[in-house]
Amino acid sequence: MVLIKESSIQKMEKGTIVTPAGFQVSGMHTGVKRKRHDLGLIYCDVPASAAALYTQNIIQAAPLQVTKESIAQEGKLQAVIVNSGNANACTGKQGEADAYIMRQAAADYLSLPEQMVAVSSTGIIGLEMPMDHIIPNIENLHPATHAKDAAAFNESILTTDTCSKSTCHQTLIDGKKVTMAGSAKGSGMIEPNMGTMLAFVTTDAAIEPDMLHLALKEATDKTFNCITVDGDTSTNDMVLTMASGKAANNTLTPEHSDWVNFTELLQQTCEDLAKMIARDGEGATTLIEVEVNGAGSNDEAVKAAKTIVGSSLVKTAVYGADPNWGRIIAAVGRSGVKADAEAIDVSIGTIPLLENSQPLPFSEAEVSDYLKNDDVTIAVNLNVGNGAGRAWGCDLTYDYVRINASYRT
Repeated sequence: MVLIKESSIQKMEKGTIVTPAGFQVSGMHTGVKRKRHDLGLIYCDVPASAAALYTQNIIQAAPLQVTKESIAQEGKLQAVIVNSGNANACTGKQGEADAYIMRQAAADYLSLPEQMVAVSSTGIIGLEMPMDHIIPNIENLHPATHAKDAAAFNESILTTDTCSKSTCHQTLIDGKKVTMAGSAKGSGMIEPNMGTMLAFVTTDAAIEPDMLHLALKEATDKTFNCITVDGDTSTNDMVLTMASGKAANNTLTPEHSDWVNFTELLQQTCEDLAKMIARDGEGATTLIEVEVNGAGSNDEAVKAAKTIVGSSLVKTAVYGADPNWGRIIAAVGRSGVKADAEAIDVSIGTIPLLENSQPLPFSEAEVSDYLKNDDVTIAVNLNVGNGAGRAWGCDLTYDYVRINASYRT
């Protein structure tokens, strides 16, 4: 595999979710969706430390409750059964029963205790699960470690996504190679606090479940919780990570000399997936990154960045290649963060537009041309402190309306 150096982290260009030792996956089409794969399986050949974070929506789908229960037993998992095309959300007692049936069917097939299996679903809310498609096909999932199996799994979790989303990195811990990989889905109903997204992260690092949860929470706050497409948070969203321990490093804790190396590995993996989700926003043509510096704290910087990148007016300005910096500073003003109305700097790309809240001369044509790129950066300095943060989103296009106007049809 070709490795590209990224500080202490190496990106594995041909790595997949099964590159970390111990993991196998499978994906297939069962008929829940019209064409694409819609049923997937992750399997680890040993009990893996597990940690997960869930949507902040108070309406949570049945599979989340089942997964929480599984992880709460021992903090370990060996499998995840996941379907797309139907969210199994707002489906009452029947939906809850169906989620447990999915867990039991996968456990029986893999000869595992049921608490070693997590369940995940994504798709249309409010429809009963087509169990006649799902349950008979679980035994037709044959997890393996080939690239084609990873590609099949990646496809099996998609809904309105236009492409699969995966990444893989490697680093050294205790002098041993530790690998981490991830697969995600997400395109619409995306707002900080995870919606509508699923992300599955595998690693062969040795780490206990509570420490894995600690690291995942920190990484998620800096990545998945810093993206937005449309301001909606769904009912099924989850990021779940499993650690097989097969790299045989000394067990990781914050006191371990390589703890920072591990957390950087996890954050880079999550950031890759988060940016892929933002880039693939429904109908999107541009990935927008907002960098805020000079805030009162890092949290305030992230809050301001999220507000800017989530602004419909900013998003449509980017789509229209309109260098309307007034929409940016207006978003800062309503973000609720500490700011001095006379001291704000704004740049688009490398072109300064505002300094100390005073307009600067610039070429509208030059900024407009820049906004036509696939990747756009907006930089804001609040000049009130040392806080810094980033957020990612996408432009808002006619196609977003078209896709969501016909989502069920």
